[in-house]
Amino acid sequence: MKHSNISIFVAHIGCPNMCSFCNQHSISGSRTVPSGDDVRRICSSALEEVPCRENTEIAFFGGSFTAIERNYMTELLSAAAEFVGNGKFSGIRISTRPDCIDEEILALLKGYGVTAIELGAQSMSDEVLSANNRGHTAEDVRRASRLIKSHGFELGLQMMVGLYKSTESLEYMTMSEFIAIHPDTVRIYPTVVIEGTALAELYQSGKYNLYNFDKAVEICSSILYMFEFVGIRVIRVGLHASDEVDGKAIAGFYHPAFRELCEGEIFRRTIDNALSGKVGRFEIAVARKSVSKAVGQNKRNIGYFSSVGKEIKIIPDDRLSGYGISIKEVK
Repeated sequence: MKHSNISIFVAHIGCPNMCSFCNQHSISGSRTVPSGDDVRRICSSALEEVPCRENTEIAFFGGSFTAIERNYMTELLSAAAEFVGNGKFSGIRISTRPDCIDEEILALLKGYGVTAIELGAQSMSDEVLSANNRGHTAEDVRRASRLIKSHGFELGLQMMVGLYKSTESLEYMTMSEFIAIHPDTVRIYPTVVIEGTALAELYQSGKYNLYNFDKAVEICSSILYMFEFVGIRVIRVGLHASDEVDGKAIAGFYHPAFRELCEGEIFRRTIDNALSGKVGRFEIAVARKSVSKAVGQNKRNIGYFSSVGKEIKIIPDDRLSGYGISIKEVK
């Protein structure tokens, strides 16, 4: 059964850093900061609309939740807690900074019914974290992750691909460190450069050079594949569409179907390896829900194989799952 969230945006009030990629401080003034009553109103409305409450969490996103003023944080948590359990929603999800987690805050969160904590780790390179003004270290991520898991919360980690001073090898190093931590969930965010940020200044001055788009897809698809291979659930690849992204992005790797591009790349590589050294016509069977991914966006994979002398047809096979394929040569 698919998981869902009742998302409530909490602006970056209380966040101690202005990260290189972040423009939340500049836009938060135009956002209405939610009150406890707003949370009750949103959750009450959702109770009437969400069919699978037992697999739905109330999610506070958009800021460093445990860094906001304590009375305000408990106001929001208290309101949300009224809608957890007893046939209502399954729990509460928050996102925060790795350096804003300790024993005391975890005990408080547990008392209000918080079930999942996502950490904005972004990178496990201290050089990259420092260059992007994150204000925490890789060791803060490891320490906070251990604490969160030891207290029985679901752990989520968020990583960014293509940050200032990062390299392809550092992206894969971060992936390997995440695998060693083994969170329950991961979000992969390819970097988008938003106007009004330090990254935008670096990009416009020529000091920050991005990967080309295809390289970003290649890296993210490899990371996605490895996380899923080791049993880590990837719950997001690419930024959500928003007015800030659509109207203020000046560079970077935004695409409304970025995950589908990555999944198409995984299938292209898998099929390419299986057909290495062969030409001709082939039927490629994949899981029914993966047919469009294997075909590729705008039939990208079909076109690629045609260009190298391989005519392929993608067909569904209910016996297959994930990125599994079955190949039949057509005479």
